[in-house]
Amino acid sequence: MFVGRQDYLDDLESLWRKRTSSIIACRGRRRIGKSTLFREFARRTADVYMEFEGLAPNQERPVTNDDQLGEFAATLARHTNSPILSLRNWKDAFFWLDRAIDDSKRTVVLLDEIFWMGGCDPNFPAILRNAWETWFHRHEKLVLIVCGSVSAWIKKSILGNTGFTGRFSRDYVLRELSLAECAEFWKPGGADLTPREILDVLSVTGGVPRYLEEVDPGLPSEENIRRLCFRKDGDLFKDFDAIFHQMFGDAAMERRRILELLADGPMAGAMIATRLGVDRNGVLGDRLRELEEGGFIDSDPGLNPETGREARVSRYRLRDNYTRFYLKYILPRKAMIERGAYRFSSLSSLPDWNAVMGLQFENLIVNNAMDVVSLLGIGNTTVESAAPYRNVRRDRKGDAAGCQIDLLVQTPRTAYVVEVKRKGEIGPEIEDEVRERMRRLPIRPGMSKRPVLVYDGHLDPAVEASGFFAAIIPARRLLGL
Repeated sequence: MFVGRQDYLDDLESLWRKRTSSIIACRGRRRIGKSTLFREFARRTADVYMEFEGLAPNQERPVTNDDQLGEFAATLARHTNSPILSLRNWKDAFFWLDRAIDDSKRTVVLLDEIFWMGGCDPNFPAILRNAWETWFHRHEKLVLIVCGSVSAWIKKSILGNTGFTGRFSRDYVLRELSLAECAEFWKPGGADLTPREILDVLSVTGGVPRYLEEVDPGLPSEENIRRLCFRKDGDLFKDFDAIFHQMFGDAAMERRRILELLADGPMAGAMIATRLGVDRNGVLGDRLRELEEGGFIDSDPGLNPETGREARVSRYRLRDNYTRFYLKYILPRKAMIERGAYRFSSLSSLPDWNAVMGLQFENLIVNNAMDVVSLLGIGNTTVESAAPYRNVRRDRKGDAAGCQIDLLVQTPRTAYVVEVKRKGEIGPEIEDEVRERMRRLPIRPGMSKRPVLVYDGHLDPAVEASGFFAAIIPARRLLGL
């Protein structure tokens, strides 16, 4: 089953209307569905599909360039039904790939996990560039895709290579599926899951397609989470260490320390540097960009509502729902889970479970902020910013006078203060909480403030009847249910 990504598929299909070949870059975290997207594109529109994947890093024995060439040769032999060639270098590899392309057929070639494939040879980017210029671009019915999860390497070595300037037809950065697309995973089987159950699963996994594929729609959400996260053979129990090593190799621990800090809440770059004891403008900046490119963190500062200009301080937040859940809830219990000693009667009985899931739900909604915006009823009004907001100022007595807003949506004349709430019962007290946040929110002259509630739970009818909120959005609407 293939779900979502229709905009990408439509865009890719338009490439066949060109009368020249195309080269595409695609980046995104592991498990996000990059390879699956291009397989589906080829299945729907191409005559020939050839996929080559670099060998993953091996903790027991380093993978060499010869290993990568051997894997490429074996894959080429399978695609062409011919003997395995002995490849001396990447020029040989690309020469024989070129010979295998039939100009009479629409052909898609995917070079997947290209950092693994070419990272052992510093000349790989230049050789690929020369192969494109000399051979590949002459095939009018060819779409060549370079793809990988180590976004920073692709950006620097491939996209940033001067020899490739102006050559790429597309540069995709794949993110999670939208909430409505995620909900499609449960529809074909006719599973009778409540919106709360679906949202609980998504709060743990995020919209990562590979994780959703492991969900058994015939089981309650609680049993799925137990099976995937709290058993030593569970996919989500094991996956964090695997993807981090595969993406970052020996440098994985440095990136992981940053994520562990952000698991406790958003943090400015200067504070991260202080906590790690490193130079803010040195290697740390590169590490933060790598994690942001990989979809693990986000640094959208939004606009300062007082000035209408971009906020001066970027605060990094842990964007990836699965990573946050793993670090906050699975990792502290890892030893017990490995011994099979972590037992519980129900998820709701676990320590701090409702608080953790409330924050996971909030993060999920913020990641889908533009879907929230589409339900605000603001039509074609320009949206200038949609991001979490935090102001830590204090009054003259030293008391806290700032505010923290889950999601602040700004148009030229209105600030929408979005409260995100996951709770069994949501009563009129929510209005007082939001009213106080709005009171503390500084805005520039000529702007108005409007409160919005996005919720999952039972909403007291008095909240809707009061007319306080400009918009009330049950989370099931974001699921398309």
